[in-house]
Amino acid sequence: MEQERRREPRFEFVASAEVLSESAGTRLVARISDISVSGCYVDTINPLTDGTPVRLKILTETRVIEARATVVYSHTHLGMGLVFGQVLAKSQDVLQNWLPAAS
Repeated sequence: MEQERRREPRFEFVASAEVLSESAGTRLVARISDISVSGCYVDTINPLTDGTPVRLKILTETRVIEARATVVYSHTHLGMGLVFGQVLAKSQDVLQNWLPAAS
């Protein structure tokens, strides 16, 4: 049985995402399937490799958050888990408001 490594509970949450890896020169348009205060899961058939630093935008119909993040694990043809690094100040409140709505 795999041990749970997440620091924070995750909530089902569906939103659009843009993931930019400047080092790889890659921009992905994808979908978020769950979110927590410390990270999210991005559904994409072309996940980036573990350890890749990215700039992330998560978009709903009415709100957007921006954050720096790092790929902590990837599943080929399925997606990748991201841990948030620096969440922009204007995005902190939006993220906090999404969490209760997602539960």
